[in-house]
Amino acid sequence: MTTTSTPSVTVAFIGLGAMGSHMVRHLLAAGHTVRAFVRRPEAAEAARAMGAEPFFTPAEAARGASVVFTNVTSSDDVREVLLGEQGAVHGAAPGTVCVDHSTISPVVTREIATALAARGLEALDCPVSGGTTAAASGKLTIMVGGKLEVLERVLPLLELLGTTITHIGDNGAGQVAKLCNQIAQVVNIEGIAEAMRFASAQHVDTGRVLQAMSTGMAGSRMLDLMGPKMVSRNFAAGIEARLHDKDFGLARAIAEEIGLDLPAMQATSAQLRTLMANGWGKDDTSSLLRVLEG
Repeated sequence: MTTTSTPSVTVAFIGLGAMGSHMVRHLLAAGHTVRAFVRRPEAAEAARAMGAEPFFTPAEAARGASVVFTNVTSSDDVREVLLGEQGAVHGAAPGTVCVDHSTISPVVTREIATALAARGLEALDCPVSGGTTAAASGKLTIMVGGKLEVLERVLPLLELLGTTITHIGDNGAGQVAKLCNQIAQVVNIEGIAEAMRFASAQHVDTGRVLQAMSTGMAGSRMLDLMGPKMVSRNFAAGIEARLHDKDFGLARAIAEEIGLDLPAMQATSAQLRTLMANGWGKDDTSSLLRVLEG
């Protein structure tokens, strides 16, 4: 999907974390006005330094904005900042589009979309993939659930944030696609960890094994990213394992609810829970190797 640029608009942004801050910078650089929700005075100063105007409730941030972006952690967080006592719904005008970049439950996403519609607001679930590196370069992959005509309204803004924007289907479909992405991604990381553990147990140079695998049929983006981290035992977070554990919890709950047997996902989910129990949640997901060693 591509489109042309649009005149400057006023947007609200809720969630100025590692990902959200990069997104805000892209919006500001394109000449848009950003009203940012912040919780603390020091966060307000950081927002001002970027060029955004800080507000201390989501409702205040949403007032006068035509689009409200959210990028927070959990389903409850999204519900609170949009629909809570001081939520954006109390400041946003009818017709405002709420774009959620968080990774949350598809079920809750649909509930939130219904509640927003009852207030005359539109909703798009737009979870992203690519991590902070892609966020910084404006090259995120964005998976969209919601009305296609609503997506077309905000597409010029999304194109500032990502290079691949795919409309998946109705509300919740974007979140389903993101969980599919996470299942495939982290099961792959577990497989890489098991391969490295197997090589090490056989007293074979893991770096050479990785070199051979990378040019064979096992080659993948995840192998290129996680393999060197495991070989060098660099477990500093690129993507914090706790976030993958959270996402797997969402997928696991849905699979259990509908009676869906996903054995590789379930086994990997158990490994993630052990990782968390060992206190490595803020380390990289490549720490799955340490779980195998433990």
